[in-house]
Amino acid sequence: MTKRVYLCGMKQLISWTSRHIPRQYLQLASAPVRKAAAYYFQGDQVYCPVEERSYRKFLPYGRIDTRPNALCPGSLTLERHRLMWLYLQEKTDFFTSPKKVLHIAPEICFVDIFSTMPNLDYVTADLDSPWAQIKMDLHDIPYTDNTFDVIFCNHVMEHVEDDIHCMSELHRVLKPEGWAIIQSPVYDIPETYENPLLKHPTEREIAFGQSDHVRKYGHDYADRLRKAGFDVTEDDFINHFTPEQKKRYALMEGEMIYFCRK
Repeated sequence: MTKRVYLCGMKQLISWTSRHIPRQYLQLASAPVRKAAAYYFQGDQVYCPVEERSYRKFLPYGRIDTRPNALCPGSLTLERHRLMWLYLQEKTDFFTSPKKVLHIAPEICFVDIFSTMPNLDYVTADLDSPWAQIKMDLHDIPYTDNTFDVIFCNHVMEHVEDDIHCMSELHRVLKPEGWAIIQSPVYDIPETYENPLLKHPTEREIAFGQSDHVRKYGHDYADRLRKAGFDVTEDDFINHFTPEQKKRYALMEGEMIYFCRK
C-alpha cells in the first residue's frame, strides 16, 4: 500500500510540475536530481541509446495522462527523442556527413552532443529556450533562402499562430535536397482542430490538451506540411523494431516520423 501511495503521489507531482513549469526550466534545475535519479534507477531493463546507458526503469512523465517508463533520468530523453535518435542512426547520414543544421526549440538531450559533433555546423534557435543561440520568431526566420542542410523542429507547430506560414519559413531556409524532421503530437481525429476564439489557458488545455497549444493535429498533419512545400514521408519506423526492442528502448506505439524533404 505504501509503495502504491508513493507512486500515485509521484505521478501527481510530475503531472503538476510538467503542466505549470516550462520543461526547459525544469531541465535547468535538474542536474543534481538527475545524478541521484540515475544512480537510484541503475539496472538493465531499459536502455537509452542517446546516453548509451541502461536502467531498471525510466521515470513517469506527462501533463495529464502520466506515462510510465517515459523519461530517462540521466539524459532526459522521452520516447520521441529515443526514436528520433535511432532513426538518425539507421536511416540518415547525420552522424557522418558534413551538414549545416538549424535546431528549433532545442532539446537538452541533443544539444550537448550535436554541438560537439565535428561534422556539424550547428545552430540552435528559439524565442524562449535558454539553450538557443539565436532568439527568433519562427514566423520570420532571419536567414536567407537555402541556408541549411538539416532542420529539426519538434513539438513546436502546435504552439504557433500560423503553422502553415512557419512550415513555409522552414522550407524556405532549407537547401534543395535538404531534409527536416518536424514532429508534433498527432491525434486520432480526421482533421486538425483549431479555434481562435479559445483564449483562456484552461479552455485551451481542455480543447487542445495543453494550455499553450493552439491546435490539435489530426490525420491531415502531413498534408499541412505538404501545403508548405515539403515532400513528406510518414515513416512508421517504430514498427522496424521487435516488441522486445520497443520495450527495451521504451518507445511509444504509434509514433510516426515526419521526414520532410525539399
